[in-house]
Amino acid sequence: MATLKDLRPVLPILIGASVMLSLGMGVRQSFGLVMPSLTRDIALTVSDFALAMSVQNLAWGFLQPVSGALAVRLGFRPIMISGSALYIAGLGLFAMAGGMTEVMLGGGVLIGMALACTASAISLAVGARAVPAKARSFVLGAITATGSLGALLAAPLEQTLTTELGWRAGLLGFLALTVFMLPAAWIAGRVDRLSPPVPATGDISAASPRAALRAALRNPSFLVMTAAYFVCGMQLLFITTHLPSYLAICGMDPSLSAGALGAIALFNVFGSLFFGWAGGHWSKPGLLGGIYIARSIVLACYFVMPPTPVSTLIFASAMGFLWLGVGPLVAGSVVEMFGLRWQAMIQGVAFMSHQVGSFVGALGGGLLFDALGSYDLAWRLGVAMGLTAGIVQVAFALMRPPPAPTPIAA
Repeated sequence: MATLKDLRPVLPILIGASVMLSLGMGVRQSFGLVMPSLTRDIALTVSDFALAMSVQNLAWGFLQPVSGALAVRLGFRPIMISGSALYIAGLGLFAMAGGMTEVMLGGGVLIGMALACTASAISLAVGARAVPAKARSFVLGAITATGSLGALLAAPLEQTLTTELGWRAGLLGFLALTVFMLPAAWIAGRVDRLSPPVPATGDISAASPRAALRAALRNPSFLVMTAAYFVCGMQLLFITTHLPSYLAICGMDPSLSAGALGAIALFNVFGSLFFGWAGGHWSKPGLLGGIYIARSIVLACYFVMPPTPVSTLIFASAMGFLWLGVGPLVAGSVVEMFGLRWQAMIQGVAFMSHQVGSFVGALGGGLLFDALGSYDLAWRLGVAMGLTAGIVQVAFALMRPPPAPTPIAA
């Protein structure tokens, strides 16, 4: 493993990418805290709010391959700066919302576009290009870990401002945080000055975007990983969107929601570091399957009984450890299969599947709740699909050898 001395020349790039990711994801993961007061104030339903968050995730997912391809053509800095500016604009419109249109455009479309330019696929691609191969898996885990710290700041800030001054003040507090994404993106953009990565023999670095996508979509290991990633997104967005509402229905103190999201963020630091390290020693696809299985077991154990403050914090801590550890594993797998040049674009294709799952988790949870008056069927479906995805991913990892760079299709 590379030492801190080896990484010192690129530390500003890594810190910039981490801060940008941390602020963007911390704010986005805390949107569920505004749902109860926002929906009451401007007469929206739970499924209305869930639809806006689902559109956000679809915009993020479908634009992720586009932003990844543009980063190769234009450089990472202009993409990240543009995304940070879109995030600020989206929060401003969201905070002024008087109805569904502003919530959809600001909280849904604009912030979804912003995340495609600033979140995990772009940040991890920046980190992967900046460090040597021997340090890559751990550094990707470290970026993911520090990227989760924003929720430790964003969730309590939003909860305090919303409780004292209303949900609009909470969103304006988010806006103040995201202003700092601009200098972070500028610093992370120094990666554009580094020498282009040297392609491994047989990888697709020399391919056109179309040929690179074709190679990815013909790779069985990538397709299985991408399909399992759908379920990953479904589970995570169901939790972040609907856990605050579920706890409110069960009569829990509103501060428990912020505490649970904070616990998820804190333990995600440890989980991301662990899985980043583990990905350098064991099968990344096998570890991914293990995460999906473990998440499903934790989800079932929590929802099978009425929540308490203690059980909620234990659930949040366990889920947090398993939260974004998938990030360095997916990113590392894409690099192993396809090389560095088109990593952000190909990882964006996998992430598109994740975001379609996010759409289903957020909107489906809201629709099932509105129809049935409870989240029982939603969490049961999440558990069943998570176990299935995890078992298939592990089985496929055991049946196939470690991925080798995919040659360019003739």
